[in-house]
Formats: sequence, structure tokens, C-alpha cells
Amino acid sequence: MTNTRGSQNSGSEEIVRVRLPKKRNRELFGRADLMLGANHIRVRCEDGVTRMGRIKGKIKKRLWIREGDLLIVVPWSFQDEKCDIIYRYIRPQVDWLKKHNYLSQ
Repeated sequence: MTNTRGSQNSGSEEIVRVRLPKKRNRELFGRADLMLGANHIRVRCEDGVTRMGRIKGKIKKRLWIREGDLLIVVPWSFQDEKCDIIYRYIRPQVDWLKKHNYLSQ
């Protein structure tokens, strides 16, 4: 019996779970375009609209968001040019999404 704990599988990590945007909650894919400071980012959304994204406190404390990162955003219902950023994908997750045709980029 071999012990696989702590060993690497040929340098690539298998992604088991990838969170997808929930359309019923108005969630969209977005790409971080420009860091504006004060927890705000300009985000290019998959519907073609460029929005001002706000990093929510829960995410702000847990992870860094950089220009070019793939995100899940929720547009505000009363101001469509603004949105909340609720999730950031890591590199292997982005590769999985591209491989399974969730991203057109």
C-alpha cells in the first residue's frame, strides 16, 4: 500500500470543485481591469458592461485581487454600473473553466 499524502501528482493539481456563477442570483463572470484604491476595482463583465466593483469585507480580509484576475460579480439592482465582487478564481480553476468551455476567452 502506497502513501499518497504529501506527494505531488506530476506537478499539476486536479481541481475537484469550481464555483460557477448562479444566474438566478444575477451572478456573472468578470475580469479585474484596473485597481482604483479604497477597495474598488474596475471590472469588465461577461455581458459587455464595465462596472465599478466593490470588494466586500469578507473577501477583502481573505485574499488579494490583482488586475487580470477572473471574478464572480453581482451587479447592483438599483445601479447597474456598480457591482459587488463575491469570489476570485485561482489559476487552476481558470484553466478548468477554459477546458470545460465555461469561458470564451
